[in-house]
Amino acid sequence: MAEEELQMEEGGKGKMMIIIIVAVVLIGGGAAAYFLLGGSDEPAMEDQAAVTQTGSDGAPTMSGTNKGTALYVAMPRPFVFNVPGQGKDRLAQIKVQLMVRGTDNEETAKMHVPLIEGTLLRVFSSANADDLVTEAGKVSLRDQSAREVQKVMKETVGNEVVEQVLFTGFVMQ
Repeated sequence: MAEEELQMEEGGKGKMMIIIIVAVVLIGGGAAAYFLLGGSDEPAMEDQAAVTQTGSDGAPTMSGTNKGTALYVAMPRPFVFNVPGQGKDRLAQIKVQLMVRGTDNEETAKMHVPLIEGTLLRVFSSANADDLVTEAGKVSLRDQSAREVQKVMKETVGNEVVEQVLFTGFVMQ
């Protein structure tokens, strides 16, 4: 009889320990969720787009407009073209993605892919192989590509649509 009471006391202690452990885990999990998911003093992602713009003095400025989410439109195939150089002509291959803001601009860019491809091919084929060997030449080509695509889209659609032209692959032989 004494042994049965001793076993019941030990069983009760084991159940009590399990209840305490479960309570500690629940309280700890609740506290972690509160700190991770709770509000913070940092601006939300939608507000950060307005904060990241800088003024002429380099200080961040607040713009009242939210440009929208950055979306990327991949060109369906890489651009392959000959590039004249001083010593010899070279073959270049560039993979391009377009950065646009908002789903409306994404759909517009997808609808006008042939126009954008033609514009990019025209800009790429006017490049010089000696310039494309340097990083500055690649950056210049990328910036010129963005300006030309924006100009053509503004004439066609009425707004620039494309914010940046990004080179995701660049090979020159």
